[in-house]
Order: sequence, then structure tokens, then C-alpha cells
Amino acid sequence: MRILVVEDNPAVAGFLKEGLESDQYAVDLARDGEQAQSRVDEADFDLVILDLILPKLDGLQVLNHIRTQKRSLPVLILSARAGVEDRVKGLDLGASDYLAKPFSFSELSARVRALLRRSPSPAGVVLRVDDLELDRAERVVRRAGRCIDLTPHEFALLEYLMRNAERCVTRAMIIEHVWKSSSDAATNLVDVYISYLRNKIDLGFQNKLIHTVRSVGYQLGGEEMPGATA
Repeated sequence: MRILVVEDNPAVAGFLKEGLESDQYAVDLARDGEQAQSRVDEADFDLVILDLILPKLDGLQVLNHIRTQKRSLPVLILSARAGVEDRVKGLDLGASDYLAKPFSFSELSARVRALLRRSPSPAGVVLRVDDLELDRAERVVRRAGRCIDLTPHEFALLEYLMRNAERCVTRAMIIEHVWKSSSDAATNLVDVYISYLRNKIDLGFQNKLIHTVRSVGYQLGGEEMPGATA
């Protein structure tokens, strides 16, 4: 899932980005209100985390713009303005939630999950292929009703494969989207993590979901492409 963090303090922005990426979210940053509005107009986000005290345009102006352009986009205000009047004003103007600084990252992470669960597009939150289910908000994977424990990178890899179900994705594509790298030297990681996933997702099931497309990459689900092997 993709989150836009609107925060002008580099230390706070870096802290949020690192923490959210460790939770396996894709994170974009905006340093001021004008940049935030442009990012919202140009890209699709699942959630916005919005500071109120910003250069150029303040957070409430950004919030108003979001509600005009994308009414259903969840917005979590994260601000040092902690008074009751500030919180009430932010919520009345359309914020989905309000968290005051200083804050606990574990609480912010829980609020993010809660907002994503209430997303108006639940089909985008829960991915399903055959009897395999991945809940992007709860970070839970099940196959045939059985919970499967995955590491963060295994989860991110499986999510990418499921979002591209029945399509062949190359190793380079996986490296770019999961490991955020363009290094050819890193492509051997893909084979290693595919092996990990197979042991957790396919082992013990007659119907194998992860297929290797020789000399190309991998495919999850669907009919096997020519040259594909389980």
C-alpha cells in the first residue's frame, strides 16, 4: 500500500518513512503544502499522513484540497497542535483521524491499519488468488484458512506477485518494486526468496501457485505459461 507523508521536519519525515517501510508500505514524502497537493493530484495513495504546520500552504488547506479532489482518501493528521479545538477543527474539516505529537510509532501504526481497514475499497485491501488470501492492512496471509507466517520481505514479494496474478513478472521488476533497487547483482535474492515462499505457500498443497517461467521470471496463479514449471 502507498502512503504519502506530508512533513517538513526532515528528522520526523525520515523516522516515519523508515518505520512505515519496515511495515512494508511504499512511502512518498512531501515537504510543503504545494508539493503535497501536486502529489495527491498526480498519484494514487491509500492514505495520507498530514502535518498541519507546513511551508507555502498549511495542512488544513491541503486537507480541503484532498476532500475536494479525492473525498474518500483517508487522511491522518499528525500535528503538534494538540488542543481539543485543533482536533475538533481538523476532524470537522474532513480528517479521518488525528494524532498529536509527540507520538508513539506503534500507536500510529495501529491507527494506519485501522484506517486502511475502513477503506472504501476493501477489494484492494484483501488480495485473493485461488485459496490464498493476503490482507494488506492486517499483514496476514492464509492459504485454505491456515495462517502463514512470513517475514517482511516475503510478505512484500507475495503481495507483488498477487497484485500481478496470472502475469509473468521478471526478476528485475521484482527487485525494483520489492527491494527498491535496480542492481542486477541483487536478482539472485529473488530466487532465494521465491524458494522461501514456495516452502511456505505451496509445500503440502497439490495445486502449486508459484510457477517459474524459464529465462524470464515468475508467475503466481492462473494457467501455466509455456516454459513454466512449478
